[in-house]
Amino acid sequence: MVRGKTQMKRIENASSRQVTFSKRRSGLLKKAFELSVLCDAEVALIIFSPSGRLYEFSSSSQMSHTIERYQKNARTLANLRITEEVYTQQKLKDEAADSYKKLELLEDAKRTLLGENIDSCSIAELVQVEEQLEKSLCKIRARKHTLFQEQIHHLKEQEAKLMKVNTDLKEKCEMVAMSSIPLSQPLSPDMEVETGLFIGPPKTKANHV
Repeated sequence: MVRGKTQMKRIENASSRQVTFSKRRSGLLKKAFELSVLCDAEVALIIFSPSGRLYEFSSSSQMSHTIERYQKNARTLANLRITEEVYTQQKLKDEAADSYKKLELLEDAKRTLLGENIDSCSIAELVQVEEQLEKSLCKIRARKHTLFQEQIHHLKEQEAKLMKVNTDLKEKCEMVAMSSIPLSQPLSPDMEVETGLFIGPPKTKANHV
């Protein structure tokens, strides 16, 4: 018979709870012993029953030795965590201070380029600012020229398209005009035409009453 999956919640029945505790406690103590023997590990296990009774297992001769070792390692890990936190906080403070200094330098450079902070500048600094402005102007002019060329190219393409549309419309209009004019039937070269010469006023047909 397949056993159902045990639900991880408190067993309400006191007798069932005590039986389960006894079985699980024995199994846990057995596993701790096997782990210490098979893997040569220092294992300490402390269990308090619901009634407060103590059950313990220690692979060493004294439980206190393992507890002291645990406490020492716990303090070391705690100190390491504190050291890491302090280091991280200090690093963040240094990065914030460095970013603030860089921002101040950028603001000063911006004001200098705008001509707002040049009273305290030396000749060498003013020459450097002038060179930077000239380089910026060259880049701006090159970019403006590129944009103008692109715009001209686009307008030429639009002009070519409009001219083609205009030509097509003109041809269609001419075809419509030609098709609306009736053409006389051309004479065949083999057809005989009677001609005669008559002198005098033209004859009119008399109206018969």
